[in-house]
Amino acid sequence: MKQRYLLFGWALLWAIPSWAQNPDPKDIIQKAEDVLRAGTSQATMSMTIVRPDWSRTIEMKTWSKGTDLSLILITAPARDKGSAFLKRGREVWNWQPTIDRTIKLPPSMMGQSWMGSDFSNDDLVQESSDVEDYTHDLTGSELVDGRDCWVIEMIPSETAPVVWGRVVQYIDKENYVMMKGEFYDEDDFLVNTMLMSEVKEMGGRTFATKMEMIPADDPGHKTVMEYKEMVFDEAMQDNFFSVQTMKRVR
Repeated sequence: MKQRYLLFGWALLWAIPSWAQNPDPKDIIQKAEDVLRAGTSQATMSMTIVRPDWSRTIEMKTWSKGTDLSLILITAPARDKGSAFLKRGREVWNWQPTIDRTIKLPPSMMGQSWMGSDFSNDDLVQESSDVEDYTHDLTGSELVDGRDCWVIEMIPSETAPVVWGRVVQYIDKENYVMMKGEFYDEDDFLVNTMLMSEVKEMGGRTFATKMEMIPADDPGHKTVMEYKEMVFDEAMQDNFFSVQTMKRVR
């Protein structure tokens, strides 16, 4: 599932006119999306899958251009090393070097777990926009991890390509970093909670470098994503995002 943020902090509330102290919630979400929005990005990351009796860490490199092109290379552990995932628009391919096979994921697999984590294959190709595909309501403020956050309820439009019935986002008032997300189904039952932490500067931008996805119905289950390195806006050609590159990138 994609998270977007804004670098520039919000002015102190006492320093602005009273009419501006209740900002447009859609504008807040737009600025939150902009925090990580870039022409291109490259990252080194880890993903730790936590279960009641075990945990497993996967190391990876990622490349992306815009919202339609991305490539993920698994670098550890040894049994998964060299496996890769390519996204072009709504299409996703998986390269499995151990069996020398490329698989194009069918729509029926998009809801399945990605690499055994609490993220789905569909999270890799999410097409919806938090700005354009939802209505927004600023419902209050709340402290999250010691940060004063706006609480914004988002209801999807009838034609939006989303699976959620309702989303609640908690956006840091100082720098527009999303600190928490709650995802509800169409019957308004909580499905997943996403917690963000370790806000720091990386690659010239300030964002949450740690993300935890916690399923509501599976006690003791969670998946933790951590950014180790991030580079923004380096030149990258569209043809880098190809099945051929997926097989040879290192």
